[in-house]
Amino acid sequence: MDKYIKTPINDMDVENLCAGDYVYITGIIYTARDAAHKRMDEMVKKGKELPFDLKGNIIYYMGPSPARNNCVIGSAGPTTASRMDKYTPGFLDMGLKGMIGKGKRSETVIESIKKNRAVYFAAIGGAGALLSRAIKNSKVIAYDDLGTEAVRELEVENLPVIVVIDSNGNNLYDMAIEKYREI
Repeated sequence: MDKYIKTPINDMDVENLCAGDYVYITGIIYTARDAAHKRMDEMVKKGKELPFDLKGNIIYYMGPSPARNNCVIGSAGPTTASRMDKYTPGFLDMGLKGMIGKGKRSETVIESIKKNRAVYFAAIGGAGALLSRAIKNSKVIAYDDLGTEAVRELEVENLPVIVVIDSNGNNLYDMAIEKYREI
């Protein structure tokens, strides 16, 4: 089922999403990959403020390629989400509501998604050039020294994603395996 959401998102938005739903996100989202997650985790441990408020927000695990011609951003495909798994439960406890990446998540992350009423979306790997068309504005807001891994604020319009793990812990990857076995 196709659904449209605007950021920031809340519990009701998340609870209306089911594993397998096609979702189009409009609003502000943030990028952060491995190095940025490590720095943000260190800041939390030191009691310092993060570069953006996690509450109700979505992090896209993505490091874009350089922008070409008159484009806002280069290719903007997802990176493997499991590399952020050790940081995710803590960020979810701080109010993070959604993550966009590719690949599976650990059981610890899935339990934290359920506990915190959050959602994990997948963006299609290999389709970064197409995904970049939904990005209307991009600016680095922290850790510029990390290059493509800097934290960016993105303004997106109808960014296409798929719900992989919903707030009840339903997992599209597991559901697809079961369906295949039935066939």
